[in-house]
Amino acid sequence: MCSLSAMAQQTASIRGTITTADGRPAESVTIGLKGRGQGAITNSQGQYAIERVRDGEYTVVVTAVGLKTEEKSVTISGGQSATLDFTLAENAEQLKEVIVNGARVNRFVRKQSVDVSKMPLSNLENPQVYATVGKELLTEQLVFSVDDATRNAPGVQQMWEPTGRSGDGGSFYASRGFVVSSQLRNGVAGGVTSTIDAANLEKLEVIKGPSATLYGSALSSYGGLLNRVTKKPYEQFGGEVALAAGSYGFHRASVDVNTPLNASKTLAFRLNGAYTYEDNFQNVGYTGFTKNVAVAPSLQFQPNDRLTINLDAEVYRGTNVGKQLIYIYFLDKVDNFGFSRADQAPLDYRQSYQGPGLTQDSRSTNLFGQVRYRISPSFTSTTFLTSSRSYSEGNGPYFYLVSDIALGFGTRPGVNNLLRADQSTQDSRRQTYQVQQLFNGDFKIGNLRNRVVLGLDFLRLDSNIEFFGGTIDVAPLRAPYFNYRTFNKAAVDATYAAAAPGRYPVTTKINTYSAFVSDVLNLTDKLSVLAAVRVDRYDNKGGILYSPVEAYQQTAVSPKFGVVFQPVKDRVALFANYQNSFNNQNSSYLNAEGQSFVTKPERANQIEGGVKLDAAQGRVSATVSYYDIRVQNVLRTLYTLTDPDGSTRTISAQDGTQWSRGTELSLTANPVPGLNLVGGFAYNFSKFVNTNEDVNGRRPNTASSPYLANLWASYRQPEGLLKGLGLGFGGNYASDNKILNSKSQGVFILPSYTVLNASAFYDQPKYRLAVKVDNLTNEHYWIGYTTINAQKLRSIVGSVAYKF
Repeated sequence: MCSLSAMAQQTASIRGTITTADGRPAESVTIGLKGRGQGAITNSQGQYAIERVRDGEYTVVVTAVGLKTEEKSVTISGGQSATLDFTLAENAEQLKEVIVNGARVNRFVRKQSVDVSKMPLSNLENPQVYATVGKELLTEQLVFSVDDATRNAPGVQQMWEPTGRSGDGGSFYASRGFVVSSQLRNGVAGGVTSTIDAANLEKLEVIKGPSATLYGSALSSYGGLLNRVTKKPYEQFGGEVALAAGSYGFHRASVDVNTPLNASKTLAFRLNGAYTYEDNFQNVGYTGFTKNVAVAPSLQFQPNDRLTINLDAEVYRGTNVGKQLIYIYFLDKVDNFGFSRADQAPLDYRQSYQGPGLTQDSRSTNLFGQVRYRISPSFTSTTFLTSSRSYSEGNGPYFYLVSDIALGFGTRPGVNNLLRADQSTQDSRRQTYQVQQLFNGDFKIGNLRNRVVLGLDFLRLDSNIEFFGGTIDVAPLRAPYFNYRTFNKAAVDATYAAAAPGRYPVTTKINTYSAFVSDVLNLTDKLSVLAAVRVDRYDNKGGILYSPVEAYQQTAVSPKFGVVFQPVKDRVALFANYQNSFNNQNSSYLNAEGQSFVTKPERANQIEGGVKLDAAQGRVSATVSYYDIRVQNVLRTLYTLTDPDGSTRTISAQDGTQWSRGTELSLTANPVPGLNLVGGFAYNFSKFVNTNEDVNGRRPNTASSPYLANLWASYRQPEGLLKGLGLGFGGNYASDNKILNSKSQGVFILPSYTVLNASAFYDQPKYRLAVKVDNLTNEHYWIGYTTINAQKLRSIVGSVAYKF
């Protein structure tokens, strides 16, 4: 047995980096062993690894259509790994065009991911559905934020723009009928509570469906999660600087600089950063603006081919006036309005209903450490250490549409006034710590290949947030000479000086201890199964969540299963999955008998199936799926009792359910040289099935539009005098969105919209010129969940970049 074990360990890896003639990393280049089936594809840093190579002499070949073939010889002896680097004859721009016409014809496709399953898997091997938006597409569209990047992800709709306040101030999106936020960076915690700049974004991964098995419940939702994959240092000097300016006072400067720090190039440093300023399109230059600074330094140390250490940070600093969020007054009814749609409301689309000075300072600081050590050719250890901190201080203006009936101004339906209010934060902080240890294995038991990840995870959420505020005044809506600037910093301060504002602190401390394991087992070359499970111990230390919360603990088990069958190897994959997520609930409620009962974690279970394609020699990549999500153990209020002493008791039951089911299609294609298409369609049906009578049988007001579609088509001239010149055109469609949907208040709708965008660019090896037009037709449209938030009208932005 010892002899057999020793023989099994006599394998090694061949690793290295492939660079272009101008010293830049060569991405998506094929490298393999001549005369054998083993090979690999380089990542975004030009790195490759051919694993499980037995002792012997080999010829390593770099090939791609249009490339000059490069070959080198290497000898593996005694199971010792080898490092082999290549420098191609082509420069970065030549290589980019070669890949478009040859090995990587579909330039917007990312076929592999390390984070989605916590292990390296190709999209066709993964039974889970996810969408990837790469930097190539963002550059072509002249996209500067994660918010704008999500418009390329099928089935994702932005619902709430970032407020900047600590803890929960980031953007919120809808996916599969549930609310999703961007709280992950490279697979671990890294939340940002202001606008997330795309300067440091390598790609955005939108992972669909309940994903608590690998990511836990605190950082994911039943609809999925957003994972930002950041740019990494590489071995050569290079980068770019860019300037952009456009409508509504927009101006931006960004920088990306990479350099090795020692002669052996084992230590490399990269700095990405951006400064952005923009006025609000409503009353430009008077009240609203956003000013953000983003700095993202990263350091990579790779002393040998087995050890890699990454240290990096994200620092965001911003000052902004909150976006104009208009709610439906919670004590009002839509029947009292005389209208039920945002486009019928007596609101001036271009009017800001507030004055100057209502600003908020926002900060997010994320620190990351990653240590990756290859224990053997088959096993790797990865350790993550993260610290994520948000801070805010300042005003948060918001508004209520309130009927004349509710205000006591009459008995006929109508809305002639806007209630103006503020919710400020004061020295508010939230700290997230995460320690995660992964052990990855890729080995065979008999003839069965196993790809395994074992994870241990600790997550701490420490909140010290102080919300305070209240109603400031009531302003008329149909008064052409009314001075809306009276709702300003001085007025808010005077209101709080006259009467103390309401205060709503959040001081909870939560620890979560988790362990998980996942295995992808290849039963045959075409059939694989996935099995995973997570055990999660939730420890809420108590504190205040607007009102006192007692300490409590809960344990949850979250399983996951999947199967993939490839009838045509590496071209067609039929897949199915079962996925689970959960949410921890407070520990004690009163049932119908007046007895206290301990809650169970709320659970979401998804069943999904579909097909993935990588067809036409890589020119067409597509995914079609159908999913069904059932949420169980939903707490619902039965009724409220008033005791003789005047106190009240809420009687509850934990038997509510919610359904969400639908279908999604994504497509990325290169039908002819130079032409690329990215598109998607999603339909979602959601409703409460057994819950509070007020909403039972209705679509949740957080589920967003049931129909969503996106499309982007671009053409880049591949050859000739105009090589590098391109045009792009596309847009997004969303159907009606019920932001209020209850028996007591009625139904209020944000109408459907189609927003069109276009871009033009001229991309050369040393510079890039680009211009874009967003909202080409000047569409009036709104986003929100429970809120009405008017969106920016037509804007034009131009950019110039110098590459070195």
